[in-house]
Amino acid sequence: MTFRFTIDGNCSETRARAGTLHLPHGRVRTPVFMPVGTLGTVKSLTPEDLEACGAQIILGNTYHLYLRPGCEVIRRFSGLHRFMDWQRPILTDSGGFQVFSLAKLSTITEEGYAFQSHIDGSRHLLTPEKAVEIQCCLDSDILMCLDQCIPYPAGHGQAKEAAALTSRWARRCRTALGENPRNALFGIVQGGMFSDLRRRSAEELVDIGFPGYAVGGLSVGEPKPLMLEVADATLPLLPRGRPRYVMGVGTPEDLVELVALGADLFDCVMPTRNARNGQLFTDEGNLNIANARHRLDDAPIQEGCGCYTCRHFSRAYLRHLYLNRELLSYRLNTLHNLHYYLHLMADARSAVLEGRFPSFRRAFHERRSPEGSDPWNIALTGEQR
Repeated sequence: MTFRFTIDGNCSETRARAGTLHLPHGRVRTPVFMPVGTLGTVKSLTPEDLEACGAQIILGNTYHLYLRPGCEVIRRFSGLHRFMDWQRPILTDSGGFQVFSLAKLSTITEEGYAFQSHIDGSRHLLTPEKAVEIQCCLDSDILMCLDQCIPYPAGHGQAKEAAALTSRWARRCRTALGENPRNALFGIVQGGMFSDLRRRSAEELVDIGFPGYAVGGLSVGEPKPLMLEVADATLPLLPRGRPRYVMGVGTPEDLVELVALGADLFDCVMPTRNARNGQLFTDEGNLNIANARHRLDDAPIQEGCGCYTCRHFSRAYLRHLYLNRELLSYRLNTLHNLHYYLHLMADARSAVLEGRFPSFRRAFHERRSPEGSDPWNIALTGEQR
C-alpha cells in the first residue's frame, strides 16, 4: 500500500487541521498522540489495553530494538507487528537521540554514529543506511531519517553544522530506502533555536522530498515560550499536504497549542512515565495520587472519564496501590493517562471538524489553569498568535 495523507478539515482562525494517514497497517486520524513503546511494549499494558484506550499508532525505538532482541530475532517474525502482536501502525525513530543520550561512548563523523552499547559495551556504527535497514527489518509503517541531536543551549555554529549534517544524512537515508512503496520515510528538521537555520533545514529537506516531515530538537530543556516560538516559525515552512510530526512533546497544554500551530503527530513518555510516578492528568489539572487528601476519597481520578481505571476504582484504592508499590498501580495509572492523552487529541480533531476549535482551546486552558495563569505566553482568544 502506498502512503497517503488527506486533510479532512481546517480551522479558520488557527492553523489547526484534521487529517487521515493511510498506512499499510491501517488508517490514523490526526491530530494523534503516539504512545511510546520503546522496547516493543508500552510499559505495563497489553496491545488489547492500547486498543481499548484508543491508540491508533505507537512508537518503537530503533536503537533499543537493534541492540536487543536484534534484527535476527525480529526477522523471524516478519517484523515488529507480529513480534509484539500489535496489528495497527507503528512509527520508529532513527535511534540518533538514544545514541546521543545513552551510549557510553559515541563519536559523530560524516559516516554516522560510532558508539558503545549501554547494555554490554559492544561497539557499533549507526549510519543513515543502517538506520533505514533496521527500520525496514522492523517493518515500520513510518521510518525516521537519522539526524544529529544537539543539547540546549547550543551556539549558532554548532546548530548550523548539526543541521547541515542532518540534511546530508537525510539524502543518504532517502537513497537507501529507494522506491519502497510500503515504508514511508520522514525527514527531520533541525537547527536548534535559530529561525534562519530552521528555514534552511526545512528547505533542504523539502528539496530532497519526503512524504512527511518532523520537527526535531524541541523539548530539550528550552523555556516553553521558546519551544512554541520555534515551532510557530518552523511548521509553516513544511508542505501543507504532508503530515507534520513534532517529536518528543509534551504536556497536554503543549499538544493543544501545537495543534493550533498546524502539527499533526506527537509522542512523549510523559503520560506513561508520570503514571508510574503517581502523577495523573485530568481536565482540572494534574493530580498526585500519593497526596494524603486522597486516603478516604471514593471518587474516580476524573468524573465522567470513560477509561477502565475511572470506571472501576477510587482515588483511595489507587493511592493504596501506589504507596505499596503494587504492580497494578502502574497499569491502572498508565491506562488513565494514555486514555486522557488519546482522547484529548480525538476531541481536538472533532473540534476542528465541527468548526469550534478556538472555543475548545479556550475551554481546555480555562479548565486546566482555573486561576487564569498563562505559562505559555499565549493569548487565549482563539486567534492565532
